[in-house]
Amino acid sequence: MSQSRLKSCIPLPIDHKMLVSVIEKAKDWALMHGVGMRDKKHFNKDVIQIAPFVLLPSPFPRTEFNRAVELQPILNELMHKVAHDDEFLEKTLQNALQVDEFTANLFDIWVKVREEGITQPISLGMLRSDIMLESRCPHTENQCAKHTPYCSWKQVEINSIASGFGHLGPVSKDIQSYILRQLGHGDLIKNMPENRALSGLCTGITDAYDLFGVPSAVVLFVVEEVSYNICDQRFHEFEISEKRPDIMIYRKTLNEIYEETRLNEKKQLILEDRPVAVVYYRSGYEPAQYPTTKEWDARLRVEKSSAIKCPSIHYQLAGTKKVQQALAAPGVLEKFMGAGATTGRVRDIFAGLYSLDFDENGERAVDMALADAERFVLKPQREGGGNNVYGADIRDALLRMRHSRERAAYILMERILPPLVAGYVVRPGAAVPPPITDLVSELGIFGVIIGTKDKIYCNKQVGHMLRTKLADANEGGVAAGLGALDSPYLLDM
Repeated sequence: MSQSRLKSCIPLPIDHKMLVSVIEKAKDWALMHGVGMRDKKHFNKDVIQIAPFVLLPSPFPRTEFNRAVELQPILNELMHKVAHDDEFLEKTLQNALQVDEFTANLFDIWVKVREEGITQPISLGMLRSDIMLESRCPHTENQCAKHTPYCSWKQVEINSIASGFGHLGPVSKDIQSYILRQLGHGDLIKNMPENRALSGLCTGITDAYDLFGVPSAVVLFVVEEVSYNICDQRFHEFEISEKRPDIMIYRKTLNEIYEETRLNEKKQLILEDRPVAVVYYRSGYEPAQYPTTKEWDARLRVEKSSAIKCPSIHYQLAGTKKVQQALAAPGVLEKFMGAGATTGRVRDIFAGLYSLDFDENGERAVDMALADAERFVLKPQREGGGNNVYGADIRDALLRMRHSRERAAYILMERILPPLVAGYVVRPGAAVPPPITDLVSELGIFGVIIGTKDKIYCNKQVGHMLRTKLADANEGGVAAGLGALDSPYLLDM
């Protein structure tokens, strides 16, 4: 079926003269309030440009937004339990470990740490559950009680490392609120939900710091060699520095951690003669970020230490696509959550997820994808965007891998077709005004959980972000230049 459509929050098109004027104002507002990124093509540390943003907030059903917010603490606890179930992780990942070197290296660190003895049992999870509305409904129009342009939302993935846009999510609401006021529609701002993602995520870091309990300790952000998404990262530091000036924050690459840190006799990670209380990863989620053995050695050193990690290595393993697929299998959620209505609510959010292992189910999944590749997305065990396979490329990939163990490193997911909405996307260097285009959105709900295997100290939902892309684009990463910042405009439907 074709995708359904939601209406823009104000009538389109906007008058040409007004549109040009408001875009110029909004671009200046963006640069002056941290809605920015560094230019990948012409990198200069002293220069930022606007991040792509959608001019108007995108419609999202209020009931579905509230359902996502309510479910996030439940998903936090589920991920926490999965991360602490060694047997489940090993069984789930065993086939992928044989063919995916990156995941195998992460797992090897986890095995070494367990064998040596876990120094720090407390983990900090700063998670983001990414969801999309599904416009395909299994009912006919006469059967469907909703009569709405969507059926419900489905989970795309849950991110357990470098879950970004804690700053860019809230500031997207701010810039679109400014735009609505400039267009004479300030009365609509009340339909944009409050978003305290930045303060919520930073409180997770400071709460973990306080649990560490050493006043002289520091916080360490693990960053890329070159940081393009600098505003999002730095505003976390600025927020912590303002609210907790007693906490010193360092930014280091994995290579710098290898060269500049050590473990003392207490297994404290020592940086510039001070113990590290919390290690927050904004890098370390893809193979290119480990170009040599030094980076892997640094990751192992951090994992052996008493620092509270965000994420600990087992949290990162719990965020792999293979685990996501395994949780959707019959009876698995019940293992972690028991039988009941809550388990059913979580199961309802899963899109169709299929293993590609060399067994009867894997062969059936391959046959399904070869017969109708457009229905699916082929996903490797990666976070960070830009790794998935779509459309005809799925058929080519599966034909190439069909008799190779490589295919066990992937899962197959049914493709979600969200409703379309018309809108304007403002990009750096692009013509003004931009054309009206059809867009689709992906909502991310942030959660924070702190705890050990047996005790949870904190578990909450803390905010959201919305990424929007052209309807005919496969990937939607803003940092990769494919998506745009946005925020939800809640509809009562």
